[in-house]
Formats: sequence, C-alpha cells, structure tokens
Amino acid sequence: MSKEFVNLKVSFLKKFMKDVFIGLTVPPRDAEICADVLAAADLMGMDSHGISRMKPIYYDRIKQGIQFPKTKFEIVKETPTTAVIDGNHGMGHVIAYKAMEMAIKKAEKYGLGMTAVRNSTHYGIAGYYSLMAVKKGMIGLTGTNARPSIAPTFGVENMLGTNPQTWGIPTDEKFPFLLDCATSVTQRGKIEVYAKLNKKMPEGWVVNRSGKSETDPKKVLKMLTEDSAALLPLGGLGEETGGYKGYGYATVIEILSAALQDGSYLKQLNGKKDGKPAPYRLGHFFMAIDISHFTSLNKFKKTAGNILRQLRASQKAKGCKRIYTAGEKEYLTSVERIKKGVPVNAQTRLEMIKMRDELNLKYKFDFE
Repeated sequence: MSKEFVNLKVSFLKKFMKDVFIGLTVPPRDAEICADVLAAADLMGMDSHGISRMKPIYYDRIKQGIQFPKTKFEIVKETPTTAVIDGNHGMGHVIAYKAMEMAIKKAEKYGLGMTAVRNSTHYGIAGYYSLMAVKKGMIGLTGTNARPSIAPTFGVENMLGTNPQTWGIPTDEKFPFLLDCATSVTQRGKIEVYAKLNKKMPEGWVVNRSGKSETDPKKVLKMLTEDSAALLPLGGLGEETGGYKGYGYATVIEILSAALQDGSYLKQLNGKKDGKPAPYRLGHFFMAIDISHFTSLNKFKKTAGNILRQLRASQKAKGCKRIYTAGEKEYLTSVERIKKGVPVNAQTRLEMIKMRDELNLKYKFDFE
C-alpha cells in the first residue's frame, strides 16, 4: 500500500463494484447499471465520480438506511412526450437510466421526450445519461440538484447544489461533444479527491461565512456538512468575473429538478431530519431530442464536427500547444486507460479492502 497510485483495469473495477452492490442486496441487473456508470467515470478520467465515490457515498448510505438497494421506479404521471417519476429513494443510477430510457423512447416517436424525477439519490456522472441519447443518434440533456453547496452571488451560505447541466451531442468524429460539469467552480467529489491525496485546494473555490477562502480539503468537507462554508458558483466571487452566471444557471437546474415534479429543493436536500441522517430526496430531469425529426443525422453530425474542428484549429494562445473541445479529453483518457488501467489512490484502495472484508467477497488484491 506504499504506492500513492496503482493502476487497475476498468473491467476489474466494474466487476468489483458490481459485486459490492450485489453484496448490499442491489438486484444483479441494477448492480450492473450502477457499476457501469461508476466505471464510465473512471474510464473517462472523472475520478471524483468513480471507484473513489463507492464507499463514502453509495456503500455508506445504503448501510445507513438512507438509500434503498431495491429501487421502486414509480410513474406518477405520463403523457406521450413526458413523464413524472418517483424514485422512492432507490439507486439513483437505476432511476436515471430508466428515466432517460423513457425519454429516448418518447423522442423516437414524437421527436422530443422529457422526464422529471423526484425522491432520487446521487446518480453518478450526468454525462452517462446524455451519452445514452447520443448512442441513439439523439441530443441528450440532463440536470440534477444536490445537497446544498453553492452560495448565491453576494452570499456566503450554501444554498444550491452543484447542479450540473449536461449535454451530449453526436458528431462525425470518434467522440461526441460532451459537456458534463457543475455550475460551481468545483464540486464535492473533487474536494474529496484532494482530501484523499492530502493536497491543498486552490484559492477561490470555497469561502467560509466570513467570505474568506478555505483551502484545506478535509476541513472544507466538514465545514460544508456543518453549513459553515460554501462553494463559489462558476465565475467565482461577485459579479466582476461573472459569478452571477453560474449562480443563475445553478438556479435554473434547481427549479427544473424540483418544480416540475413537485420535489424537494435547497435546504430540504441536506440529508437530515431532526438532526439525524435521512434520504436526500434529489430531483433530476432528462431530455432526448431526436435529430432525424429536424434534419438528417449525417448532416447534423457533419456540421457539429465541422464546428468542433474549426474551434480546435483556431489560433492558439502563446505557450499553448492544443485547443480542445468538450468530450475530447475524456475520449483521449479512455483510450489511454483501456490500455494502462485506472490510477487508484491509496485511500480508495483501503476502502476497497474494507468493503471486500465486510461483505466477505472472494477477492485477492495484488496491491495488498
């Protein structure tokens, strides 16, 4: 365990996570979906949402009884193009997968499909569900609210979640356009990674109630839970660098993740009831747009590809070797990690050992 990082095969991580979920009594098909979402994050380099999140989020919450391993996917209301779903605090990945699947089927018939979810749990990387639509030749959009983290512009209290707005768009290249990012400067998952690495955070990510920057990740994670610190919205502090834009977009996602489905919002999502741990009651929304209802898929993909290629070919800033477009780095990382594996830090490897031993799973890790 002396090495800071050890590379593990994506297929191995996925199998292990699936077995952990099954060990927690998640049904095998549902466990496959959950593990696939987490493995996709590790594959694409979104290390804050893969194996490193397995224990502190899903494993611990199921053990606490605030997230249910068996998912009751309840359709509350449905029309030909829309649906409202209650996830009943089941597995967020499964709820999200089925909700996007519904949106895609509706879009295939009517051109557009949208579903809204309430009473869900953390669903992993949002990009996974947008890519589900891309694989069907569609544009995919999803958003979710989350436990309070972001302070509004000119404020210091954590009110909004990190609330990603995630787009997946087909192109004629080897990889689609995929924009998967929070509406805050950073998000808890990245801070958790910094904490595991004992690495100081940059200034300007988090402020305390006095408005001063905090850079100790372990301290910040505690402060966020205690409601004494907040993440800054995209654009940062105040209005001069555009912080109001991130604040505004985070609010849009909050409304669409709560108001359409008569769900919970803001401080209602803090995971507590009478001071004790409780379900997080998250809300999501999913949209699929069938491109063939507007134009031919090939024409669309060529135009999208041309736009991305021209952006990458534009003049570079001094000292910069390359311009990227959204989804490109994730694609390049996935190509590399298929060959070399996923770098897993020492703290996460200890968590893997702990989960294995507690569930009596038949694994012998080479890194022990």
